[in-house]
Amino acid sequence: MTTAVAPSSATLTALDRCDRCGAQAYLRVELASGLELLFCAHHAREHDEKLREVAVTVVDETHKLQDKPTVESD
Repeated sequence: MTTAVAPSSATLTALDRCDRCGAQAYLRVELASGLELLFCAHHAREHDEKLREVAVTVVDETHKLQDKPTVESD
């Protein structure tokens, strides 16, 4: 089964929490059953191989952890 990236309208927010530990979720996996799982970056990496095997759709926003915020000067 191949995985696809969901449309950008399905972006994760700070309110989305990891199903394993409750940390902010950066990965959403939709299963064939229509259910979805949310994972923090740590648990996404830990279960990556298996998740991508069973996923219909994956929204991976772990890149946000490396984005540097812009600082505006007064």
